[in-house]
Amino acid sequence: MKDILNYLFEHKTLSKEDAQNVLISLYQDKFNHNQIAAISAIYNMRFPTLEEIKGFSQALIELSIKLNLKEYNAIDIVGTGGDNKNTFNISTLSCFIVASLGEKVIKHGSYSSSSVTGSSNIFEILQSKFTSKEEKLKKQLEKVGICYLHSHLFHPTLKKVTEVRKNLGIKTFFNMLGPLLNTTKNQLLGVSDLELARLYYYLYQETDKNYSIVHSLDGYDEISLTSVLKCYDNQGEHIFDPEDFGIKKINPLDLKGGKNNIENTRIFLDIISGNGTVYQNDVVSINASFALSLLNECSITTNYYKAQEALKSGKAKKILKQFLEI
Repeated sequence: MKDILNYLFEHKTLSKEDAQNVLISLYQDKFNHNQIAAISAIYNMRFPTLEEIKGFSQALIELSIKLNLKEYNAIDIVGTGGDNKNTFNISTLSCFIVASLGEKVIKHGSYSSSSVTGSSNIFEILQSKFTSKEEKLKKQLEKVGICYLHSHLFHPTLKKVTEVRKNLGIKTFFNMLGPLLNTTKNQLLGVSDLELARLYYYLYQETDKNYSIVHSLDGYDEISLTSVLKCYDNQGEHIFDPEDFGIKKINPLDLKGGKNNIENTRIFLDIISGNGTVYQNDVVSINASFALSLLNECSITTNYYKAQEALKSGKAKKILKQFLEI
């Protein structure tokens, strides 16, 4: 393992095969915690190359618990994290809105590593029981339109690096890999860095995935409505201003989350219960609308109003309640 570290410290890059072997070796416990931290630091000083990303993600997929949910035209709404903005859990809320409007959502997530609260932290507080049983996941999709894949159940390699990631307290290249592990046909992916957004764009062009990669130019890994938005999808590159959708720009302070998991769960429940602020409702609805536009033929603006109605009428909250009961 010293040879790999020395090689990377010399500013050299790995082939796809070598990158794959690095994560397989990590899974086989051939790296200690300090070495894992060192590799993470290397890729915080530079992004992985396309070949490295392909190798890393392929290894994680090969070592994962397999599911067959391909029969569903489902979407995942996910961010890479690491934007240090401490927002409330926008993407998770958006998932329930999308499901409440009749679409299928296969949400992939985990505990927090670089953020205050991850989607798994919220679901755990709400006493949702994580499962890797395909039968139960299909039952959730059929009955309420949404299921949740807790990454530690499906990706034992990621579980092995949890302590290191948590102790570092900053984003690592594992944040970059997470969104690549969900095999849904559709994905709304939020990215906190423009260069990384372009990397995903190059990568996704080689797949048959229906995608939208979004990056708010002031550094958010979601559609924040605080600035101009850069978007990459199957049709190319786009720039959007909040006013393009008839929405005023939001002050970043209006998107702040809580100080801990309990506070963020309370904010989550307030918003999904229809008691969010105008700004919170706007940002959740616009993220849901971009996801919906990957699944239906409506405009983003039309989907935005559908999302607002689903949130305010209680449809999204009903889906959450049913999801927690299964």
